[in-house]
Amino acid sequence: MENKTIDLLIHHIGLLVTMRGKAEPRTGRDMSEVGAIPMGAVAIRDGNIFAVGREGDVRAQIAGMTVKQEWDANGRLVTPGLIDPHTHLVHGGSREHELSLKLKGVPYLEILAQGGGILSTVRATRAATEQELFTKAKKSLDRMLLFGATTVEAKSGYGLSVEEELKQLRVVKKLDQCHPVDLVPTFMGAHAVPEEYRGRSAEYVELVIREMLPEVKRQGLAEFCDVFCEHGVFSVEESRSILTAAREWGFGLKLHADEIEPMGGAQLAGELGCISAEHLLAATDEGLSAMRRAGVVAVCLPATSFNLGLKTHARARTMIEMGVPVALSTDYNPGSSPTESLQLVMTLGCLNLGMTPEEVMTAMTINAAHAIGRADTIGSLEVGKQADLVIFDAPNLAYLPYHFGVNHVNAVIKKGRVVVSEGRLAESG
Repeated sequence: MENKTIDLLIHHIGLLVTMRGKAEPRTGRDMSEVGAIPMGAVAIRDGNIFAVGREGDVRAQIAGMTVKQEWDANGRLVTPGLIDPHTHLVHGGSREHELSLKLKGVPYLEILAQGGGILSTVRATRAATEQELFTKAKKSLDRMLLFGATTVEAKSGYGLSVEEELKQLRVVKKLDQCHPVDLVPTFMGAHAVPEEYRGRSAEYVELVIREMLPEVKRQGLAEFCDVFCEHGVFSVEESRSILTAAREWGFGLKLHADEIEPMGGAQLAGELGCISAEHLLAATDEGLSAMRRAGVVAVCLPATSFNLGLKTHARARTMIEMGVPVALSTDYNPGSSPTESLQLVMTLGCLNLGMTPEEVMTAMTINAAHAIGRADTIGSLEVGKQADLVIFDAPNLAYLPYHFGVNHVNAVIKKGRVVVSEGRLAESG
């Protein structure tokens, strides 16, 4: 018998941003096309979008059907659920003690070389129990949801041993099973060379390839593999070896590329056909061209360059003009970007990267979905896609980055279920 029921009708939407219209990542001028519909509505059934468009058209499509619940958006802005495609969600400790070093001008790589930075967090993560990591990460994930994130990529990389990497990834899996936000797990055992392997990076690379990758795959704990390709961390050749092995094991490929120095990481991402390359502050035109040819999504992280006090930022405008698809992310981590707010990143994307509000929204929805291999189900509001939406207490897109420092989220719908209401977590969330 045909289902004649609509579970949730969101109506009286002032401006509905759909992002519909293209199957591939958006590039160039297409990043400004957000599929905006004034006076819109969305009908949801069984966790998916049943109808979307102008309110009169949607009501005509569902005429005669029973509507279980109606939600009056009161003229607010509605967008697809925001997607954070690059985070280091699970970790122990915090690194606020490094703030004074950064204020004194000590470079990030020098802090790492002195045993701080990532290695400091490795020590704290190893010392934490699995439950302690879960509790800490859940608190951050709750914040992300409150700021409008409905899907989040989560990397390991603070264990740097077989068991400690598995511990982090088990926490990601457990959170994915019990939290409204969907998590996309990425193995990043090659985040740094651990202290016990100092001066023996080749041996550590072998450990990652011979032991970590097979075990992570055997336990089904990660979908992607990422490597920090940077001077003093992993070379281009070491990164190529790890990612080539990861591809043979069936992992999708990501790469921390050219964050501080032009190492050739962007070229490597293009060569290997990575789904995304991240950071890219020092990426050359040659590297960006390689990414464009291979369809690699550039994940820019303006909160990181902002927090590190860098004078330069990722060249998002150049990327867009070259036809490279751009996504944005918080890079949430305990050191270089300790923020869970994609709304802060919106503002930084406009002010520091020179992106328009429309380009920023594209970068946080459909392009971010492509950066984690989820564009077939999320990232836009289209019939048949997962019903992930954010209702912002804002009249238009420009208001979100313009009025910064506050949370504009009124409500969040995840898989058709209200998980944030009136700016607070719903009881069932």
